[in-house]
Amino acid sequence: MTAEYFQRDRRWHPPALTPDYKTSVARSPSLPLLSIENSLSEITGPTFSHAALGGLDNDLILNFTGEPAIGERTVVHGRVTDETGRPVKGALLEVWQANAGGRYRHVKDGYLAPLDPNFGGCGRCLTDEDGFYVFRTVKPGAYPFRNYSNSWRMAHIHFSIFGAGLTQRLITQMYFEGDPLRDQDPIAQTIPDPAALDRLVAPLDLNASVPLDSLAYRFDIVLRGRRQTVFENKLEGA
Repeated sequence: MTAEYFQRDRRWHPPALTPDYKTSVARSPSLPLLSIENSLSEITGPTFSHAALGGLDNDLILNFTGEPAIGERTVVHGRVTDETGRPVKGALLEVWQANAGGRYRHVKDGYLAPLDPNFGGCGRCLTDEDGFYVFRTVKPGAYPFRNYSNSWRMAHIHFSIFGAGLTQRLITQMYFEGDPLRDQDPIAQTIPDPAALDRLVAPLDLNASVPLDSLAYRFDIVLRGRRQTVFENKLEGA
Protein backbone atom coordinates (compact mmCIF):
# COMPACT_ATOMS: atom_id res chain seq x y z
CA MET A 1 0.00 0.00 0.00
CA THR A 2 1.15 3.53 -0.70
CA ALA A 3 0.23 6.84 0.88
CA GLU A 4 1.59 10.35 1.17
CA TYR A 5 4.60 10.75 3.42
CA PHE A 6 4.14 12.45 6.77
CA GLN A 7 5.34 16.03 6.89
CA ARG A 8 8.89 16.43 8.23
CA ASP A 9 9.29 18.63 11.28
CA ARG A 10 11.85 21.21 10.13
CA ARG A 11 12.51 22.25 13.72
CA TRP A 12 13.76 18.74 14.40
CA HIS A 13 16.78 18.95 12.09
CA PRO A 14 19.76 21.33 12.33
CA PRO A 15 19.85 24.33 9.99
CA ALA A 16 22.52 24.23 7.29
CA LEU A 17 24.10 27.41 8.67
CA THR A 18 25.26 26.99 12.27
CA PRO A 19 28.14 29.45 12.89
CA ASP A 20 29.27 27.74 16.11
CA TYR A 21 30.26 24.84 13.85
CA LYS A 22 32.83 26.82 11.88
CA THR A 23 32.90 24.97 8.57
CA SER A 24 29.12 25.21 8.13
CA VAL A 25 29.57 28.89 7.26
CA ALA A 26 31.39 28.03 4.02
CA ARG A 27 29.38 24.86 3.32
CA SER A 28 25.84 26.18 3.73
CA PRO A 29 23.99 27.26 0.57
CA SER A 30 23.49 30.97 -0.05
CA LEU A 31 20.73 30.50 -2.66
CA PRO A 32 17.45 28.53 -2.55
CA LEU A 33 17.95 24.85 -3.31
CA LEU A 34 16.62 23.33 -6.53
CA SER A 35 14.63 20.12 -6.82
CA ILE A 36 15.87 17.98 -9.71
CA GLU A 37 13.77 15.15 -11.12
CA ASN A 38 15.38 11.72 -10.72
CA SER A 39 15.78 9.25 -13.55
CA LEU A 40 14.21 5.79 -13.37
CA SER A 41 17.61 4.15 -12.84
CA GLU A 42 18.32 6.41 -9.86
CA ILE A 43 15.11 5.55 -8.01
CA THR A 44 14.85 1.82 -8.81
CA GLY A 45 18.37 0.48 -8.41
CA PRO A 46 20.61 -1.08 -7.39
CA THR A 47 19.23 -4.10 -5.53
CA PHE A 48 21.43 -5.24 -2.67
CA SER A 49 21.75 -8.90 -1.70
CA HIS A 50 23.69 -10.96 0.82
CA ALA A 51 25.61 -12.49 -2.10
CA ALA A 52 27.42 -9.17 -2.55
CA LEU A 53 28.65 -9.08 1.06
CA GLY A 54 31.65 -10.89 2.50
CA GLY A 55 31.44 -13.06 5.59
CA LEU A 56 33.26 -10.49 7.75
CA ASP A 57 31.79 -7.31 6.27
CA ASN A 58 29.83 -6.65 9.48
CA ASP A 59 32.76 -7.52 11.76
CA LEU A 60 35.05 -4.49 12.02
CA ILE A 61 37.14 -6.25 14.65
CA LEU A 62 38.40 -8.82 12.13
CA ASN A 63 37.59 -7.63 8.60
CA PHE A 64 40.76 -5.61 7.95
CA THR A 65 43.53 -8.18 8.48
CA GLY A 66 41.83 -11.14 10.13
CA GLU A 67 43.64 -10.37 13.39
CA PRO A 68 41.60 -8.74 16.20
CA ALA A 69 41.59 -4.96 16.51
CA ILE A 70 42.47 -3.26 19.81
CA GLY A 71 39.72 -1.66 21.88
CA GLU A 72 36.49 -2.12 23.78
CA ARG A 73 34.69 -4.89 21.90
CA THR A 74 31.22 -3.64 21.01
CA VAL A 75 28.07 -4.96 19.33
CA VAL A 76 25.79 -2.40 17.64
CA HIS A 77 22.34 -3.52 16.58
CA GLY A 78 18.94 -2.04 15.86
CA ARG A 79 16.02 -1.81 13.49
CA VAL A 80 15.29 0.37 10.46
CA THR A 81 11.63 1.39 10.07
CA ASP A 82 9.50 3.86 8.15
CA GLU A 83 7.32 6.55 9.73
CA THR A 84 4.53 4.06 10.52
CA GLY A 85 6.84 1.60 12.26
CA ARG A 86 6.94 -0.87 9.38
CA PRO A 87 10.31 -2.62 8.91
CA VAL A 88 12.56 -1.66 5.99
CA LYS A 89 14.05 -4.91 4.71
CA GLY A 90 17.09 -5.25 2.48
CA ALA A 91 18.49 -1.80 3.27
CA LEU A 92 22.27 -1.54 2.97
CA LEU A 93 23.94 -0.02 6.03
CA GLU A 94 27.54 1.14 5.70
CA VAL A 95 29.46 2.27 8.80
CA TRP A 96 32.82 3.96 9.32
CA GLN A 97 34.58 5.24 12.41
CA ALA A 98 37.80 6.17 14.19
CA ASN A 99 39.76 3.51 16.05
CA ALA A 100 39.84 3.12 19.83
CA GLY A 101 42.37 5.97 20.08
CA GLY A 102 40.21 8.38 18.07
CA ARG A 103 42.11 8.19 14.77
CA TYR A 104 40.72 7.42 11.31
CA ARG A 105 42.59 5.37 8.76
CA HIS A 106 42.64 8.33 6.37
CA VAL A 107 45.54 10.15 4.71
CA LYS A 108 44.33 13.52 6.02
CA ASP A 109 43.91 12.45 9.64
CA GLY A 110 46.95 13.85 11.42
CA TYR A 111 45.87 13.21 15.01
CA LEU A 112 48.80 11.96 17.09
CA ALA A 113 46.96 8.84 18.31
CA PRO A 114 48.50 5.74 16.68
CA LEU A 115 46.86 3.71 13.95
CA ASP A 116 45.82 0.17 14.84
CA PRO A 117 47.43 -2.07 12.18
CA ASN A 118 44.49 -4.47 12.44
CA PHE A 119 41.63 -1.96 12.23
CA GLY A 120 40.31 -0.56 8.95
CA GLY A 121 37.34 1.26 10.44
CA CYS A 122 34.56 0.41 7.99
CA GLY A 123 31.97 -2.28 7.39
CA ARG A 124 28.51 -2.99 6.03
CA CYS A 125 25.45 -5.16 6.51
CA LEU A 126 21.88 -5.62 5.25
CA THR A 127 18.65 -5.38 7.24
CA ASP A 128 16.73 -8.63 7.48
CA GLU A 129 13.04 -9.32 6.72
CA ASP A 130 12.03 -7.52 9.93
CA GLY A 131 14.35 -4.55 9.43
CA PHE A 132 16.99 -5.65 11.97
CA TYR A 133 20.75 -5.27 11.53
CA VAL A 134 23.83 -6.05 13.62
CA PHE A 135 27.58 -5.50 13.41
CA ARG A 136 30.60 -5.87 15.70
CA THR A 137 33.33 -3.30 16.24
CA VAL A 138 35.49 -1.58 18.85
CA LYS A 139 34.19 1.53 20.57
CA PRO A 140 35.75 4.59 18.87
CA GLY A 141 37.69 7.17 20.84
CA ALA A 142 37.04 10.90 21.10
CA TYR A 143 39.32 13.20 19.11
CA PRO A 144 40.11 16.94 18.82
CA PHE A 145 39.33 18.99 15.72
CA ARG A 146 40.03 22.56 14.67
CA ASN A 147 36.70 24.23 15.36
CA TYR A 148 38.16 26.31 18.22
CA SER A 149 41.18 25.93 20.45
CA ASN A 150 40.00 22.96 22.51
CA SER A 151 37.06 21.44 20.63
CA TRP A 152 36.49 17.68 20.72
CA ARG A 153 34.21 15.24 18.97
CA MET A 154 32.52 12.74 21.22
CA ALA A 155 32.78 9.06 20.29
CA HIS A 156 30.60 8.29 17.27
CA ILE A 157 29.99 5.92 14.38
CA HIS A 158 28.95 7.20 10.95
CA PHE A 159 26.00 5.46 9.28
CA SER A 160 25.01 5.47 5.61
CA ILE A 161 21.64 3.88 4.78
CA PHE A 162 20.72 2.98 1.21
CA GLY A 163 17.11 2.29 0.25
CA ALA A 164 15.96 0.80 -3.05
CA GLY A 165 17.75 3.39 -5.21
CA LEU A 166 21.04 5.23 -5.50
CA THR A 167 19.40 8.55 -4.59
CA GLN A 168 17.87 7.07 -1.45
CA ARG A 169 20.97 7.44 0.67
CA LEU A 170 20.82 8.97 4.13
CA ILE A 171 23.81 9.69 6.39
CA THR A 172 23.85 10.15 10.15
CA GLN A 173 25.97 9.54 13.26
CA MET A 174 25.42 7.36 16.29
CA TYR A 175 26.62 8.42 19.74
CA PHE A 176 26.99 6.38 22.94
CA GLU A 177 24.92 6.69 26.10
CA GLY A 178 26.64 8.60 28.91
CA ASP A 179 29.30 10.35 26.83
CA PRO A 180 30.65 13.31 28.90
CA LEU A 181 31.36 15.34 25.74
CA ARG A 182 27.72 15.45 24.63
CA ASP A 183 27.13 19.06 25.70
CA GLN A 184 30.55 20.20 24.42
CA ASP A 185 30.57 18.70 20.92
CA PRO A 186 30.00 21.62 18.47
CA ILE A 187 28.62 19.35 15.74
CA ALA A 188 26.15 17.55 18.00
CA GLN A 189 25.05 20.90 19.40
CA THR A 190 23.91 22.11 15.96
CA ILE A 191 20.78 20.02 16.54
CA PRO A 192 18.26 22.51 18.00
CA ASP A 193 16.01 20.09 19.89
CA PRO A 194 17.66 18.03 22.68
CA ALA A 195 15.08 15.29 22.06
CA ALA A 196 16.32 15.00 18.47
CA LEU A 197 19.88 14.55 19.72
CA ASP A 198 18.58 11.91 22.14
CA ARG A 199 17.49 9.91 19.09
CA LEU A 200 21.12 9.73 17.95
CA VAL A 201 22.32 8.36 21.30
CA ALA A 202 22.39 4.56 21.46
CA PRO A 203 21.54 3.20 24.90
CA LEU A 204 23.51 0.38 26.47
CA ASP A 205 21.72 -2.95 25.87
CA LEU A 206 23.03 -5.55 28.29
CA ASN A 207 20.47 -8.07 27.06
CA ALA A 208 22.24 -8.13 23.69
CA SER A 209 25.76 -8.08 25.14
CA VAL A 210 28.02 -11.12 24.83
CA PRO A 211 29.10 -12.25 28.32
CA LEU A 212 32.87 -12.04 28.87
CA ASP A 213 33.25 -10.60 25.37
CA SER A 214 31.34 -7.50 24.20
CA LEU A 215 28.99 -4.79 25.41
CA ALA A 216 26.05 -3.94 23.13
CA TYR A 217 24.28 -0.73 22.14
CA ARG A 218 20.96 -0.42 20.31
CA PHE A 219 20.48 2.18 17.58
CA ASP A 220 17.07 2.25 15.87
CA ILE A 221 16.64 4.35 12.72
CA VAL A 222 13.40 5.96 11.48
CA LEU A 223 13.60 7.04 7.85
CA ARG A 224 10.73 9.50 7.59
CA GLY A 225 8.02 11.32 9.49
CA ARG A 226 7.78 13.81 12.32
CA ARG A 227 10.28 11.99 14.51
CA GLN A 228 12.68 10.96 11.78
CA THR A 229 16.26 10.20 12.79
CA VAL A 230 18.36 13.31 12.15
CA PHE A 231 20.27 12.93 8.88
CA GLU A 232 23.23 15.06 7.83
CA ASN A 233 22.25 15.30 4.16
CA LYS A 234 18.51 16.01 4.62
CA LEU A 235 18.67 19.51 6.06
CA GLU A 236 16.79 21.27 3.33
CA GLY A 237 13.25 19.95 3.12
CA ALA A 238 10.68 17.22 3.09
